[in-house]
Amino acid sequence: MLVLTCQIKAARALIGWEQANLAQEAGIGISTVRRLEGINGRISAHVDTVEKIRAAFERAGVEFIGPSNPGVRLIQSRVLSPAKF
Repeated sequence: MLVLTCQIKAARALIGWEQANLAQEAGIGISTVRRLEGINGRISAHVDTVEKIRAAFERAGVEFIGPSNPGVRLIQSRVLSPAKF
């Protein structure tokens, strides 16, 4: 499924994650998160990186919806606590 920058930002806001939280939970560098969020529209990254981001959000209870009207929603009542940095 297509992942847009606005979906990543919305997902982070939905569960209260900072960029550093996403980087840690996805096992990617914070510089990668910053770069991806600086792009408008569809993110430009390796498929593996996109899947790591998606998986991290899904573990936290976020579902990506789309493609005709892309967005995110919380599908679980439990949200992972943001990591301490």
